[in-house]
Amino acid sequence: MSQETMLRSIRKQLHDGGYKLTPQREATVLVLLENEKDHLSAEEIYMLVKQKSSEIGLATVYRTLEMLTELKIVDKISFNDGVARYDLRKEGAKHFHHHLLCLECGSIEEIEEDLLVEVEKVVEKNFNFEVTDHRLTFHGVCGACRENKSK
Repeated sequence: MSQETMLRSIRKQLHDGGYKLTPQREATVLVLLENEKDHLSAEEIYMLVKQKSSEIGLATVYRTLEMLTELKIVDKISFNDGVARYDLRKEGAKHFHHHLLCLECGSIEEIEEDLLVEVEKVVEKNFNFEVTDHRLTFHGVCGACRENKSK
């Protein structure tokens, strides 16, 4: 899906949620779209937004990220570094996607397939618990780090 198509979709989601896509919000969303695979922190997003819109403040970026999180446009995630990071939710995704986190180099890889459909059914049946979302992060060593060790 193109950035323009995603931006239109996000604009509609904001409108449906009672918000407008202001220039500051658009700059923040564009940074998220341009760095979709990077799992940026609020401070990293702010530094990149500042390059596009020099008058924007950190508080505005934080508020925008919280609003986008509430509307489920982005997911706020934490890995083992204790820093909140932001990840665009794929359009139409029922659940948050999964991640592979390398404990050696810190790389983060995304898994798009929903691996927990059957687990959710068991949880709902055995525990009378309605699952609305889930997050799964596999911690380990990536292929590149494993290859470097074997040399």
